[in-house]
Amino acid sequence: MELNENEEFLVKTLKDNGGKMNYKDLNNICSEKFEGVRLILKKLKQSGIVQYDGVIPMFDSIIELNKI
Repeated sequence: MELNENEEFLVKTLKDNGGKMNYKDLNNICSEKFEGVRLILKKLKQSGIVQYDGVIPMFDSIIELNKI
């Protein structure tokens, strides 16, 4: 799957933080660069790149990068 610039930034941010972050921290970092973090995470989850509980991440969700 081809990732756009925002998706790549989000994945890189997760990698730089050990592959696992809570949504609130990830959102704070990414929201400085772009909007729509939840929608991007939903798309990445559907592609199997990340995982978290539920359909859309909540502020207490843990976002984990899958091995790709």
